[in-house]
Amino acid sequence: MNGGCDQSMFREKLQLLHDRSLLRTLTQLESATGASVQYGGREVILLSSNDYLGLTTHPEVVQAALVATERYGTGSGASRLVSGTLPPHACLETTLAMFKGTEAALLFGAGYLANLGVIPALIGKGGLILADRLCHASVIDACRLSLADFRIFRHGDCDHVESLLRSRTTERPTLIITEGVFSMDGDLAPLPDLVSLAERYGAMLYVDDAHGTGIMGTTGRGTVEHFGLERRIPFHMGTLSKALGSHGAFLVGTRDLVQYVINTARAFIFTTALPPAVAAASSAALTVIDREPERRARLWSNRQRFFDGLKTLGCRLTPTASPILPVLVGDAARASALAERLLAHGVYAAAIRPPTVPDGTSRIRFTVTSEHTTDQLDKALNALRLVIRETGLV
Repeated sequence: MNGGCDQSMFREKLQLLHDRSLLRTLTQLESATGASVQYGGREVILLSSNDYLGLTTHPEVVQAALVATERYGTGSGASRLVSGTLPPHACLETTLAMFKGTEAALLFGAGYLANLGVIPALIGKGGLILADRLCHASVIDACRLSLADFRIFRHGDCDHVESLLRSRTTERPTLIITEGVFSMDGDLAPLPDLVSLAERYGAMLYVDDAHGTGIMGTTGRGTVEHFGLERRIPFHMGTLSKALGSHGAFLVGTRDLVQYVINTARAFIFTTALPPAVAAASSAALTVIDREPERRARLWSNRQRFFDGLKTLGCRLTPTASPILPVLVGDAARASALAERLLAHGVYAAAIRPPTVPDGTSRIRFTVTSEHTTDQLDKALNALRLVIRETGLV
């Protein structure tokens, strides 16, 4: 015994995870994340990053962070309602609202915190939440925290959503929740049909557009723009940590909604504000996205090239419509073995296993970026071809 805690309990639980091929360990990289990284003293092609537009290392984004750090320091000091609001926060919120075409925006420390804060603020005990089965863990946790009645609908199944709406015993607040681009499958939510259902049945619709912001839509405004629903979806959430190459998250919507969330979202009220450097970097990233549409063009060209290559190899893919390209393997042990063999051939692509995805759907989740060269993508496909030949795992 050590301090009243039997350490063998942890070892036993870790062994159980290991035996089920579900044990996770941290991988230490030796360089900034990009199209390739230094790992174990060698360069490997990185196909696991959400830095879709390569903005994490963009000189203007980096410089904006440096200038903000020199001017405002490394931290924000406290919650913004105490002493944490600085000019970079206000500037970013104004820029985000303009970028998304809404009245206002509000920053959060992470996508997880945004969902934990906003969803319980929108609906509580006595309300009803209908959430897509494949929503992110943060959405599921937020639904539980809200104390509303919580029902899961089959992935992308609007008929199931309608049946749940019809079965409501009383008229009560109802919130439908979906991702815009689903993070592990790469497919898109049926937003037009979900909006119509929300309008018909008097429900609210909450869209987590973490993976759509910056890459979906004609100008990169996200999945809402992709479907032309800006006027019918009054608010939604997004993150700064993927296509924007920074960190944190945001809610965009009306001024009244944002002011309400400021006063009710515990994950905003009781959290220290984002570092000023992060906010400044994100503002710079939005400028680059507007000024350099060719980054999105390269991203989608690379996505098509890699997608076609995976299909040629006979890989079983999800119905993806994004730069997220998951190769379904099934068994967790087989997925882990495939990832290990790919790394041996110079390709870093993570094995995604339960509980991140449902049992029996473990996969290699490839993600491409605008910064991958065609040579890198072709080398990665050749490595996968060799691994398939060696192991027969796909």
